Amino acid sequence: MNLIQDRTQAEPVENLTGERADLLETLRTHRGFLRFTAQGITDEQARTRTGASELTLGGLIKHVAHTEAAWARFIQGGAAAMESVEADWAAEFRMTEGETVEGLLAEYAEIAAATDALVATADLDVAHPLPVAPWFEVGKSRSVRRVLLHIIAETAQHAGHADIVREGLDGQKTMG
Repeated sequence: MNLIQDRTQAEPVENLTGERADLLETLRTHRGFLRFTAQGITDEQARTRTGASELTLGGLIKHVAHTEAAWARFIQGGAAAMESVEADWAAEFRMTEGETVEGLLAEYAEIAAATDALVATADLDVAHPLPVAPWFEVGKSRSVRRVLLHIIAETAQHAGHADIVREGLDGQKTMG
């Protein structure tokens, strides 16, 4: 798998232009960077910490996928939909013994395809009140557009973390 192939493996969304095309291309690019960090690694390597941080490649992929799915639920139905699936945030960052890199990447691909369809169809200006959480300002709302930008930022940030973890495993880097 190379980055170009990985970015284009997702099914094309018909008639996507302008802002929607830009959002989707950017999101797909950063997803590709994240998936690239798992290229050629074993399940054991995906569970391996490479420093003081608890972060692992498998845990990062799992977290990004589940976070994207949660925000996609928010786009579709607001805070109640986002919270409709119980999440164990600490476990989100751990790849368990029963999980595989292949399985996590397959789950991520399914989530990505569903989000891609939302990019194509959702009204970008619709906003929902944010869930009650210490990291959200009380009473604030977020538009679909802003949520998509957040998903892109989250994916890019964790792709960078994954790149550092991978470099610590065997020296491979996404770029450079």
